Amino acid sequence: MNPLFAFDDAQCQALAEAHGTPCFAYSAGVAEAQFQALRAALPQRVRIAFAVKANSHPSLLKRFAALGASFDCASIGELEKVAALALPPQRTFFAGPGKREPELAKALAMGVRIQAEGWEDLARIEALAQGEVAVNLRVHPAFEVTEGNRIIGGSGPSAFGVDEEDVPALLARAADLRHVRIRGLHVFAASNQRDASKLLATHAAVLDLAQRLRDQHGMVLEQIDLGGGLGIPYAPEETPLELSALGHGLADLLARHPWFTGELILEPGRFLVGPCGVYLARVVRTKESRGTRFAILEGGINHLLRPLLTGQAFPVKAVGRSGGSLPTTLAGPLCTSLDRLGEVVLPALAPGDLLAFGATGAYGFSEGMTHFLSHPVPPEVGVS
Repeated sequence: MNPLFAFDDAQCQALAEAHGTPCFAYSAGVAEAQFQALRAALPQRVRIAFAVKANSHPSLLKRFAALGASFDCASIGELEKVAALALPPQRTFFAGPGKREPELAKALAMGVRIQAEGWEDLARIEALAQGEVAVNLRVHPAFEVTEGNRIIGGSGPSAFGVDEEDVPALLARAADLRHVRIRGLHVFAASNQRDASKLLATHAAVLDLAQRLRDQHGMVLEQIDLGGGLGIPYAPEETPLELSALGHGLADLLARHPWFTGELILEPGRFLVGPCGVYLARVVRTKESRGTRFAILEGGINHLLRPLLTGQAFPVKAVGRSGGSLPTTLAGPLCTSLDRLGEVVLPALAPGDLLAFGATGAYGFSEGMTHFLSHPVPPEVGVS
């Protein structure tokens, strides 16, 4: 089977006939295999916290919970979905740059670990807390982040976290709080990175930052959250992340920092669920326009926004079709010229042909503009 697609042509055809198109389908088996491979490669002191923003489908959350995953939530909606799993509170983290008081109150009531983004988070938690609350502090580092596309935003001005140079003053200010105790560090500094050596260089920089904050400012560190950024291929020529190199490298980093006796946390989202999903949509019409061949599909950026944001198309195949290869611009049904899913090479297409987009288990449905122009919301199908 093509590793870029969780389902073969016969399965895609059966899913389309059973559930209609457009639709998303997720293979729980592929998601579990991704988790198990990562878990086996990592040192035991590294906790896997699935980034729910990548895909919050209940069947996937339940599968990861059964496998022992923790969860990284970035909204009250995600918190509520994870709360339905009835997990111990220490298996949930709550992040996000704009937490409102009701959201913080919900997180405190659940007893989850809050990733504080700045003084406002600390002050609101202080006002809401009934007893002592341990939080992690998100820091925006001065070193360069490793991302293929501008998703995190580089090391320049950022809405996320506390700038590294401002941390000492914040720690001094937070020392006067009665209820809040900063007990961890959170640094998210990579995005869709498939080079283990680059990920490890970032992780090494985070641990060095943690040691400086500990040695120079007395920061107590029970947890160091390294964020996510574990990448996946989106094209045949792209190589997958070498998990053994990542695991051995993290073990070496822990050995080089014997002062740190707590746990490391990784927040993979895309890596765990990206490969498990396909998006199925049929061709509505085709046309030639001034030398460009278009295929207009049932769904567009209302369902798959990533190509517009990153300039990279999802892998796509014409189900049950072979032979011929024509440059084709894939357009959606929306009344905007921005509705493009990529310029790809496919067999000659006709109305009714079924296309399957691979690696759409992450940042597909969860990132789409499903209410734009009020087109029907596509179903999500969990396949066990």
